[in-house]
Amino acid sequence: MKTKICMIVWLVVVLVLAGPILAQPAVGVKTGDWIEYEVTYTGNVLPDHQVKAARMEVTDVSGPLIQVRIVSTYVNDTTETTASTLNLQTGQLIDDFIVPANLKLGDQFLDSRVGNITITGVEQRTYAGAARTVVSAISFDNTYVWDQATGVSVEGFSEGADYTMHSIATATNIWQASALDPVIVYALIVLAAIIVAATVVLLVMRRRGKVSALHE
Repeated sequence: MKTKICMIVWLVVVLVLAGPILAQPAVGVKTGDWIEYEVTYTGNVLPDHQVKAARMEVTDVSGPLIQVRIVSTYVNDTTETTASTLNLQTGQLIDDFIVPANLKLGDQFLDSRVGNITITGVEQRTYAGAARTVVSAISFDNTYVWDQATGVSVEGFSEGADYTMHSIATATNIWQASALDPVIVYALIVLAAIIVAATVVLLVMRRRGKVSALHE
């Protein structure tokens, strides 16, 4: 009896200690990953927000801690480099650049600025030259889109009283760009189908012509 009680107590202790580890959010990036964005805006944007391009690079990953270096290029072609540490466990996400990986519809993650954010959309879209499964969410006047497998931001919309901002991923080493744009692939498929159909029609017409000649 005493042995069973000890085993139960030990199991409870193990589960309590392992709880925080098991509850850690999934990290989908690694050191050396980078992604670049194009930024456009309308209206009256403050000078320190007039960014036209940005590049984010992951410089270190340790558990839920992700260190990133962000190089922002402004409309006057000046650049600014900032280093930040994200913490997926505590919700220190800055502007939600990277969130937990493999989120699904209805899942929530913590943003320390606004509280829990709920994933409201999952779909296929093309970013940085490749078709990706992405998840999206809305928080106040901001709409976010992240790559599902990595948790990296791929698109964002921000709207203020007199301005709008839009950022979109244009290049990355996290995934491989497709050899051909999906639109081009679709166009080639349609063209091939038309050529095949035309060839079949010509063959049928020639065959009918030969049959008619034999009966004359």
